[in-house]
Amino acid sequence: MASKRPQVPQMRGVTDLFSMEVEGAQPTSTVPINKILLSKHQPRRYFDPEKLAQLTQSVKEHGILEPLLVRPSGSSYELIAGERRYRAAQTVGLTEVPVVVRAFDDRQALQVALIENLQRDDLNPVEETEGLLQLLAIDLDVTTDEVVSVLNQAANAKKRGLDLTDNVIRQVKAIESLLSTVGRFNAESFRVNRLPLLNLPDEVLETLREGKLEFTKARALARVKDEGQRSKLLKQAIAKNLSLNEIRAAVKELTPEAALTVEKMVAQRWSEIGKQLQKTEVWSDRKKRDRITKLLDELEKLTQEG
Repeated sequence: MASKRPQVPQMRGVTDLFSMEVEGAQPTSTVPINKILLSKHQPRRYFDPEKLAQLTQSVKEHGILEPLLVRPSGSSYELIAGERRYRAAQTVGLTEVPVVVRAFDDRQALQVALIENLQRDDLNPVEETEGLLQLLAIDLDVTTDEVVSVLNQAANAKKRGLDLTDNVIRQVKAIESLLSTVGRFNAESFRVNRLPLLNLPDEVLETLREGKLEFTKARALARVKDEGQRSKLLKQAIAKNLSLNEIRAAVKELTPEAALTVEKMVAQRWSEIGKQLQKTEVWSDRKKRDRITKLLDELEKLTQEG
């Protein structure tokens, strides 16, 4: 039987990449730390100072127990996974670090970096959402905006009882498959619960990224449209560690809908009282009649004040 010409697939699946990393990995070697370049595609943008300090202390006492994952880049190496360990090693002053060298292409490098972080539960909700979106875009060979579009198309079609095109059906199945592999969400829960996070106001988004606020609280805070009021409440929520219920109550007082609700409630009560006054026998009682008249005068005076 003639041997088949080896082919390199345009895109490996998540499972294939893990097999590639484990089965085809080169033995651990040691390289100078100044030969390692940071990747531009690192999914993590925020490194918790306290956790990084703990890791630095561990590296100082025990060294780096798990090698960094790198790929060749000219005469140097590009870091694919292990930036926290890399930073800790720099702080401690290590001149060499253990690495595993893999010849990943750009897509594979980004996939592995995302998967490594996602599997470690090492990302905050914003980074996790952005990372999954990038991973889906890579797997489907589309932009992140197109991934969002596919998810919205599927949701709208289901809601209205419409049929999807074969291409969208294929893409939705691929999304479900990848999310199932990562083990976080299904397509609809990702669309409903996580994608809205990326539309949060910048200040709220950054606070969430830094781990200073839970994402349920961040979503509640984002309902305040006034930037000054939102910023003030955000600082209070962090400083006083406000509960979700406390934040929701504060938001309710600040939103226009809350004021409108109060106005409607007062107007409804006033209408009901007016109807009762027309039917009641209170007008035959002079003292009650005088009291009502006095209260009406006070109300009229209040409404005329600027």
